[in-house]
Amino acid sequence: MRALGDPDAFLPTDLGIRRAARDLGLPSTPAALTARAAAWRPWRAYAVQYLWATDSHPINFLPV
Repeated sequence: MRALGDPDAFLPTDLGIRRAARDLGLPSTPAALTARAAAWRPWRAYAVQYLWATDSHPINFLPV
């Protein structure tokens, strides 16, 4: 997203983003999350990267 020059790209329907948002106490429905993310403009792509990184998906953990 940032590499293509769009620092405001936001994916409110992405399952990983919705799960991470829910776990952090943020709204997890696409409409509510989009409304909450309005305050993050024009840098919502950074929020997306943060949310992806905080999700407890196995890809976010290094092998032992």
